[in-house]
Amino acid sequence: MTRNNNTDIFTLGSRRVKRLGYGAMQLAGPGVFGAPKDRHAALAVLREAIALGVDHIDTSDFYGPHITNQIIREALYPYPDDLTIVTKIGARRDEKGGWLPAFTPEALTQAVHDNLRNLQLETLDVVNLRIMFSVEGPVEGSIEAPLTALAELQRQGLVKHIGLSNVTAAQVSEGRNITDIVCVQNHYNLVHRQDDALIEDLARDGIAYVPFFPLGGFTPLQSSALAEVAASLNATPMQVALAWLLRRSPNILLIPGTSSVAHLRENLAASELVLSDEAMAALNAIGGQAQ
Repeated sequence: MTRNNNTDIFTLGSRRVKRLGYGAMQLAGPGVFGAPKDRHAALAVLREAIALGVDHIDTSDFYGPHITNQIIREALYPYPDDLTIVTKIGARRDEKGGWLPAFTPEALTQAVHDNLRNLQLETLDVVNLRIMFSVEGPVEGSIEAPLTALAELQRQGLVKHIGLSNVTAAQVSEGRNITDIVCVQNHYNLVHRQDDALIEDLARDGIAYVPFFPLGGFTPLQSSALAEVAASLNATPMQVALAWLLRRSPNILLIPGTSSVAHLRENLAASELVLSDEAMAALNAIGGQAQ
């Protein structure tokens, strides 16, 4: 394959990272709750990611909870100098694995300290504030109180940079008036395109956009257009869906997750795909049909 020059690096906080990273969510057990079925396999995936040049790992201490960060520490500590670890706070799990908001200053402070302890860090590179007004998606409402509490932890030196997750464009604007925002992490992929305008706005200001579920919430194998592009490139539909995101905008950073070394390699190989203008037009039309 010919290398896609649009997939190189972008700024994330004070770092320059490769645009294709790794999301650690799937290292926990089923439903992102409890221990993985095979801890040794989880350790192997993380070590292979670093061996293949990944320098951006996305995680959270509410994955498990605590499990994923503990696995990251076991696999990778002491961390490579160029590794940026991004985590999330703002949620907690109940005894059955349900997702609950955790927005109070006390809850946010505890979450930062939990991440620091389980990752064995003195300072967190980037912390995304996950807004949990709804578990279904972004809902309007002021984020001033929790974001101000997180900004105070940043002033204390526990957090280097702050991002936002599961937010509306209005909340991003509100957040930027409170503190510097280095990234936004929302649901976005080839089919779910609600953040098109937000991505453009952030790109103009050099702010990273990190889509979660870059391959989730749709079934690309059911798209004949995606299958045809994939066949023409001798690639999988999933690889093409990732390559589309990389070409979509230069500020998009990808964090596809997996618990399989083979799948990890497949995902990272998406950075080598080159999509023609004709292929992009065909793929863009998929999102248009879904809206």
